[in-house]
Amino acid sequence: MIGLKRTTEKNLMVFSGRAYPALAEEVADALGTQLVPTDMRDFANGEIYARFNESVRGCDAFVIQSHAAPINQWVMEQLIMVDALKRASAKRITVVLPFYGYARQDKKHRGREPISARLVADMFRTAGADRLICVDLHSAQIQGYFDGPVDHLMAMPILSEYVASHYDGESLAVVSPDAGRIRVAEQWSQRLDGAPLAFIHKTRDITQHNEAVANRVVGEVAGRTCILVDDMIDTAGTICKAADALLADGAASVIIAATHAVLSGPAVDRLKNSAAREVIVTNTLPVPEDRQFDKLTTLSIAPLISRAIREVFEDGSVTSLFEGRA
Repeated sequence: MIGLKRTTEKNLMVFSGRAYPALAEEVADALGTQLVPTDMRDFANGEIYARFNESVRGCDAFVIQSHAAPINQWVMEQLIMVDALKRASAKRITVVLPFYGYARQDKKHRGREPISARLVADMFRTAGADRLICVDLHSAQIQGYFDGPVDHLMAMPILSEYVASHYDGESLAVVSPDAGRIRVAEQWSQRLDGAPLAFIHKTRDITQHNEAVANRVVGEVAGRTCILVDDMIDTAGTICKAADALLADGAASVIIAATHAVLSGPAVDRLKNSAAREVIVTNTLPVPEDRQFDKLTTLSIAPLISRAIREVFEDGSVTSLFEGRA
């Protein structure tokens, strides 16, 4: 009787869509591997085709795609890649979402509205995803939308370490752009040696997207360098109004720190002409050269994502990346 050779060797393979290959290449390089060559193209009517140029049977697949604009195209492309991996017998498929599209549509504000963040999670599960890795979701509840493990990574350690090293010696205050993100501001405060907290009281018309009014500052900011923290900057209207409100309340200067640089429409002009001294973001989303400006500092999220992928691949603990940290 001829014995069958049994192998338990695991095979990590990293895949990238076309939305932001530079970030995926940086992650793969940090893992000591290369992106799997993939044939990706569009048909004349806009349909997307994907085929991997290497066998993926039995592999531990990590599919990286940040949902940059145009979001619908890149979400669909990633879904198709996941489906192709499932049908090619990948052993486990992890979807890596540095920026999770539709995350702001996480609940119903009015009747007859969708919960699109849940729909995106359901689509990935249906396509064949076993696990998600995300960075700074708009709300933590989205983790519960996916029927499987979700690793929620935090960019705050990267951003706060930069602030601590570059603004050492200055009298700092941590400011949340609204009352709903005060918990995140508290975590920032703990990392910045107990810097005092403040928040901007604002109102928002739920019938108007990307619009809010910064009404007043709640907390003591006079004479301090204010670190205005948020998860994303989209059109930058709200964050720039908040910076103006802080300076009007006596702040010495304002530093904006956010994970996701969406930078839609008038955002760049608003930030360039804003009262902010510096705008610090991570590279979860691509910022084209023509959208960059002197005040903008971009920090790499790739080391964090690569460490998380390594922990998942080795069946370790992603939580351990943040142990001992607020």
